[in-house]
Amino acid sequence: MINYSLKCAQGHSFDSWFQSASAFDKLAAAGLVSCAYCGSSKVEKAIMAPRVRTGRKAVSGMGEPEQNLPATPEHQDRPSASAQGDAPAGAAGPDSSPDRDPERGPGALSTPMSSEAAEMQKALGDLRRKVEENSDYVGKDFASEARAMHLGDAPERAIHGEAKPEEAKALIEEGIPVVPLPFGRSRKTN
Repeated sequence: MINYSLKCAQGHSFDSWFQSASAFDKLAAAGLVSCAYCGSSKVEKAIMAPRVRTGRKAVSGMGEPEQNLPATPEHQDRPSASAQGDAPAGAAGPDSSPDRDPERGPGALSTPMSSEAAEMQKALGDLRRKVEENSDYVGKDFASEARAMHLGDAPERAIHGEAKPEEAKALIEEGIPVVPLPFGRSRKTN
């Protein structure tokens, strides 16, 4: 299996898995690969960084031997949180099961988003932009920074960052206003 970063003629970027490089070529030529956002069948491979591992005893970026870590909570990405109550609570992510388009047929690998899912994704993008423009990212120090602001040890300001569920629960129990954000930290690639 191979994972390709793809881009449609409208500029939408998305990922998809294929059995092989030639399988992508065959499916794309047959018009069976379509944009997950707009449904365009004019899809091509986007530039992507290769995932290269030099060997079994390769060293990670932290100078430790790489290991296959189990999917336990301490090895998963932490959820984002905000210390300002002005972000809407309870917002959900994009529709995880988009409606299938019967006109595309059973061989279509992806279907366009429903208009509701597209609107929701646009709203989430707008919310993310607004949060990032109007608050400081404090990373994994979110809980300690929010606590310091609450106690008056740090200047009051809007912040966002990462907190473990137990840290967020402790902040709420202490009366510190926090709200989970419906998106994670955007990571820059190359």
